[in-house]
Amino acid sequence: MRFGVLGPLAVTTDAGEPVTVPGVKVRALLADLLANRNQVVSADRLIDDLWGDDPPANPAGALQVRVSQLRKALGEAEPGARDLVESRPPGYLLRAVTDADRFADLAAAGDADRLTEALGLWRGEPYADFADAGYVRAESIRLTEQRLAVHERLAEARLARGEHDLVVADLADLVARHPLREGLRALHLRALYAAGRQSEALDSYADLRERLAEELGLDPGPELVALHRRILAQDAGLTGPPRAARIRNSLPARLDELVGRAEALTELRALIPRRRLVTLTGPGGVGKTRLATEAAREQSHPDGVHLVELAALPAGDEGVADRVLATLDVHEAAGSSVAATDRLLAALRHRRLLLVLDNCEHVIAPAADLVARLLRDTGVTVLATSREALGLTGELVWEVPPLAVPEHDRDPDAVRRCAAARLFAARAAAQQRGFRLDDRTAPAVAQLCRRLDGLPLALELAATRVRALGVTGVVQRLDDRFALLATEQRDMPARQRTLAAVIGWSWDLLDDADGQVLARLAVFSDGATLEAAEAVCAADLDVLARLVDRSLLVMDDTGAGPRYRLLESVAAFCLDRLTDPAAVRARHAAYFTGLAERADPELRGPRQGEWLARLDAEDANLRSALAHGGGLRLATALSWYWFLRGRFTEAHRALALDGDPTARARAAAWRVGFALLRGEPVDTADLHGYDDSRGTWFVAAALIERSEVALATELLTEAARSADPWTEAAVLGSRAKLAHAAGDVAALQRHGSRCAELFAELGDRWGRLQATDWVGGLAELTGEYDRAAALHRAGLSWAQELSLWPEVGSKLSWLAWLAVQTRDYAQARELGERAYRLAVEQDSPGALVFAELGLGFAARRDGKLDVAVSHLEHLVELAHRDARPALYLPMVLVELGYAAEQGGDPATGLARHVEAFDAAQAMGAPRDAIGALEGIASAAAWSVPQVAARLLGAAAAARLAAGFATAPVERDDLERTAERLLAALGRERFEALVAAGNDLSPDEARALV
Repeated sequence: MRFGVLGPLAVTTDAGEPVTVPGVKVRALLADLLANRNQVVSADRLIDDLWGDDPPANPAGALQVRVSQLRKALGEAEPGARDLVESRPPGYLLRAVTDADRFADLAAAGDADRLTEALGLWRGEPYADFADAGYVRAESIRLTEQRLAVHERLAEARLARGEHDLVVADLADLVARHPLREGLRALHLRALYAAGRQSEALDSYADLRERLAEELGLDPGPELVALHRRILAQDAGLTGPPRAARIRNSLPARLDELVGRAEALTELRALIPRRRLVTLTGPGGVGKTRLATEAAREQSHPDGVHLVELAALPAGDEGVADRVLATLDVHEAAGSSVAATDRLLAALRHRRLLLVLDNCEHVIAPAADLVARLLRDTGVTVLATSREALGLTGELVWEVPPLAVPEHDRDPDAVRRCAAARLFAARAAAQQRGFRLDDRTAPAVAQLCRRLDGLPLALELAATRVRALGVTGVVQRLDDRFALLATEQRDMPARQRTLAAVIGWSWDLLDDADGQVLARLAVFSDGATLEAAEAVCAADLDVLARLVDRSLLVMDDTGAGPRYRLLESVAAFCLDRLTDPAAVRARHAAYFTGLAERADPELRGPRQGEWLARLDAEDANLRSALAHGGGLRLATALSWYWFLRGRFTEAHRALALDGDPTARARAAAWRVGFALLRGEPVDTADLHGYDDSRGTWFVAAALIERSEVALATELLTEAARSADPWTEAAVLGSRAKLAHAAGDVAALQRHGSRCAELFAELGDRWGRLQATDWVGGLAELTGEYDRAAALHRAGLSWAQELSLWPEVGSKLSWLAWLAVQTRDYAQARELGERAYRLAVEQDSPGALVFAELGLGFAARRDGKLDVAVSHLEHLVELAHRDARPALYLPMVLVELGYAAEQGGDPATGLARHVEAFDAAQAMGAPRDAIGALEGIASAAAWSVPQVAARLLGAAAAARLAAGFATAPVERDDLERTAERLLAALGRERFEALVAAGNDLSPDEARALV
């Protein structure tokens, strides 16, 4: 028996059937006992609570009558439930577990998913129909306070996960109802600020301050005052972590209750944390997937729980690792051609998560190979579902049994206790509201459960026919179907025949039109939208609704719109009955080719995020369409989507498909661009004359990633001839990138600003994100650090919204770099560590370098020399691995030079600075050359102060001429050098030597050492 107090009083059976408790006084008695559940409440207190100052003539007898009525109501609904109300001197005790107890258990957990589930139990105010009764008031107040505390803890957890927009919406009503609750208000302020709504956050604080003063005569507490100051200062620490740097779960939402698996769940919840590989095996329809997802939902892993659905892969497909990468949203890094399995291993090497690999049986060999590598080379835990074991050492094979079936027909209580009967009754009641598992229906339900071998899918399909046939009619029709199947398919295993019989019977009950729609739906992978079903299957909403009602189709409305999915066993059955497979596959390919072609321009405009999400949802269907007629035309249409999602290998493979001359011409530039991004050898002698200006720019951008600047510049000139505004903006972005690398402030200003304007007009957030790199970089070069930080924070927000995780890491690294420049070393470390974790997660070498730069520089400037040298030496090692020295090498050598000086070794410091200067001049990096020259002066000040002063003068003149601002943190090094020289030379001599140095070029100054 289940009792609900988190809202109006509610009582249901274990099967979910509502229980009527008659009479206001009987319901009041139940509320009183529930508020004091599992403890004795005296008869005198109950009488006083129920009748107060107007007791009946025989109060004890009246109370006894109400107790008897309560017992009768409970006992009639659920056998044995009357015994829950016990007579215990001096009164009565109700043995009960309520939804409030479940709420408390879930609230004790710290993760957002369980806190969300806890709040989902609430149906209104506690004990809502007895809210004014004194005997529940204390319990009601306690529960209300707990609910608010859970709301606050959930908001905190979701802010940590980067869900600030959702937190703003969720807290708005709570703040309105509890305007003086400072903890709640603080969370709302943080969410508003992180969502980019600073003015609203400040207005909310002002509202609280006024209310406190008027109503209580108080000021806001010190924590809120400090938060207000941080908002005014635009503290970067309030922006919240990117969603990629948080624990993320990809389990589907729970659509209904899992019935009859309590013992299995208890066992699996204990097993999974102790074993690296657990494989749930069993026949189709036994409920492996549902059991696995529910067991996984209860697990807590530092890096989340992720469901990887393999059913969409063709039999024997080697793309299991690709599916896992896509689920984890891991993007490929430019310049790398690493195999998918190796990329996955690198991304997971330092992560602790649970992977649920669902439906492994048709890709058993590649799935087993991948899992073996994961177990050997990472700390990942795997929960697999398959009709057969993976066959790996250390695998724990857990066979999922059918649900327990009744042994006897004539004992209704025994039938009710069986899991199979409870599942059937719950699903039948959902179809026919008046259905009850009672003395009349129990024998037929028991017979049906045994006939269906306790298979959950078979039971659910059979339950859909109860409304039309009654349970006895369902049994009779099934017997006819089994007799036919026994003669036609004797070689099938018994349980497989059972499932086939039920699906076949459901199929036979469809009219021809509905049957054809169902069969055609089987060509979809991972479901179909209504629009897709209409186009490919000639379906309409009425047909789909009928198929959903019969449990042959599942409607999932947890995404942006409803999707219609066939269960794996039903899809396999239907594919065999598809009368026009070639035509349906052709329509499927045509529809998704058209969808991709509609999406391509939208991915460069204001609806970019919406269309990215739409293509993400259709990933399995797009792969299927490529393999069944979409070909090169579809591959070309998806090229930009694949780039944004970092799926270079998939794009390159698909663009190698054959096509007609027009399709090959359109694909040519994209194919070359992806080959360059993957680090493959490409003949650069023939990279001109592409028909597609956007493709031409794409090749140029890929060449820049490989530092082939001269050829890239030529292609940018070709692409710039296009009248397409998007191409113009993209070309300007690439030119700004080159200008930033060369330290050309004027060109950076010209190209970067115009690029940002054009992308803003187009509404392309990816483009605006790119522009912030270079406009923000310009602001950093010219010393506008607050503006630079604001630009990069805006870029961070766009990157998070579009799930562009490499760009999220880049923005975090930019913000860390700016924190270094403004001496906020703690903030630099915090941002740099987040960026580093994200770079590891994405296995992005370039992002790792940028993050480590911030960490190394912050450590050196903060006097943590051991930490700094460790980071910086690692960066030097990485820089020398490529044929061309990395562009960041000079600045790292300068930092190592300063670290050596601070460690008491100016000679080594001087050598590092000189090496840095020579490298910067060879690369054409004037800003780095100036920094190195200042470093040479610092090291030379220990031995040849006269030379050092002239070097400082030369560096200052070069910095002024180039327009490079001196960052606050750079001034610290310069001031330390100047102090040493003033002490050695005196002010007059020092200033004269510096003035003399102003006339030297950087190379002439370098020659003095």
